[in-house]
Amino acid sequence: MKGILFAGALALLLSFIFTPLLIRFFTRRGFGQMIREDGPKTHHTKLGTPTMGGLVLIASTTIAYFVSHLFSGAGISVSALLVLGLMAGMGLVGFLDDWLKIAKKQSLGLRARQKLLGQAIVAIGFGYAGLHFRDSYGLTPISNHLSTVRETSIKLGAVFIIIWIIFLVLGTSNGVNLTDGLDGLASGAAIMTFVAFIVIGVWEFKQSCALQQVSQCYEVRDPLDLAVLAAALAGACAGFLWWNASPAKIFMGDVGSLALGGAISGLAITLRTQMLLAALGGLFLITTLSVIIQTGYFKISGGKRVFKMAPLHHHFELLGWGEVTIVIRFWIIAGMGVAAGLGLFYGQWVVSQ
Repeated sequence: MKGILFAGALALLLSFIFTPLLIRFFTRRGFGQMIREDGPKTHHTKLGTPTMGGLVLIASTTIAYFVSHLFSGAGISVSALLVLGLMAGMGLVGFLDDWLKIAKKQSLGLRARQKLLGQAIVAIGFGYAGLHFRDSYGLTPISNHLSTVRETSIKLGAVFIIIWIIFLVLGTSNGVNLTDGLDGLASGAAIMTFVAFIVIGVWEFKQSCALQQVSQCYEVRDPLDLAVLAAALAGACAGFLWWNASPAKIFMGDVGSLALGGAISGLAITLRTQMLLAALGGLFLITTLSVIIQTGYFKISGGKRVFKMAPLHHHFELLGWGEVTIVIRFWIIAGMGVAAGLGLFYGQWVVSQ
């Protein structure tokens, strides 16, 4: 348990210290955010704000995770390494997108197909590797059983599992990416989700079949170490949020939003709570659905719109809501989703006893 506290505290400190250094570095080199011409006019004041702050999130999380193991003396798990690899891989795709935007001095980087292909390749690698590396109990980081709030008896073949993982990873990473449109919105919501995964990881470890052979125990590989990683992610986001809150001194960029989305989906998959993502990442789901609804209705209605603008937070901006008001209210929605998810997780265990 001390590893969880140490990882979270160290990641927060590293992120808090490294972020202003990165701000100064990017400012000197003119690595600033490009703004959509069709976006809210209030965002034009953000033109040139340093971006790619997600590099700090990835670095702080990784350093804190490994140093915490030196501090606690615990072994490094394959499950956590795979999630770290997924986060780094998704971050690399985001970095290429961000770099092209900066180099071209425009708000468009990689084409949509290129970005999705890159994300899919990373997800395939994560899924394939996760189905291997059995421990002494025969457990692999990724199960071939479908999971809801816990693992079910529904078994899928390796190909279908990987296809399902691609869907989860792409859906979550792009959901976080779409949510990252207002100062502090995505980073604040991500903190809540990662805290939920800390609770889930610790609970699954306490009720692990490896520790006690009782009914409804959890067959999950490395749940406690995944909780350590979740703590490092939450701490890194908290330290970054200090500088990313309105008015933001730096944006996380696609390198950050795709990396965080990859980490969230990776934790849900390895902790056997795949369908629980809909609640724990409720804000990201709502944001994604707003874009799908807007795009779909625009096409079938011949140019009409449901919202003034998508993603959803921009709709409220155009209604006249202040940015801070929107962020706080959306954080409340994110918190309600996390509370509902944890309630479902614990409720299922109570009912099954």
